[in-house]
Amino acid sequence: MAEDARTALPRAPVVRALAALVMAAVIAGCARDPQTVIDAPDGARRAALRVELALTPAKRELGLMYRNHMDEDAGMLFVFPTAGRLRFWMKNTEIPLDMIFADPAGKIVGIVANAEPYSKQSVGPDADAQYVLEVNGGFCARHRVQVGDRMRFVGFEPRAAD
Repeated sequence: MAEDARTALPRAPVVRALAALVMAAVIAGCARDPQTVIDAPDGARRAALRVELALTPAKRELGLMYRNHMDEDAGMLFVFPTAGRLRFWMKNTEIPLDMIFADPAGKIVGIVANAEPYSKQSVGPDADAQYVLEVNGGFCARHRVQVGDRMRFVGFEPRAAD
């Protein structure tokens, strides 16, 4: 019996260490930023971005106004309660943006490339969209994003809070 106790004791720290590693991995997985992945119709990945979510009317209204920088692998995803003809402007937006409009299934139905900072002109596609992903100007050209590609949402369910 004494020999069993001696062999069991050294295992306890190993088991505790493994349990701590598993918990750290679970916590890190939960803390991961939401992502939007853009795939070509053939399934090839065009881009993956960390996204800030605009789920409420107030957050959608503020959007990316007053910001002077956004990382290349980042964007803001505007989620609307239902699909419709969405129009955006660049009032108080300091950086040029590409706006990617997608239908409820995530299919890209329109792109506004290099929207001009501070413009009050209302822009958007002549198609119904439920999601709009704003990224740095020129992003779509650099990553070959085009109408017909699909957005996938990783780490979150895209639901408007209103």
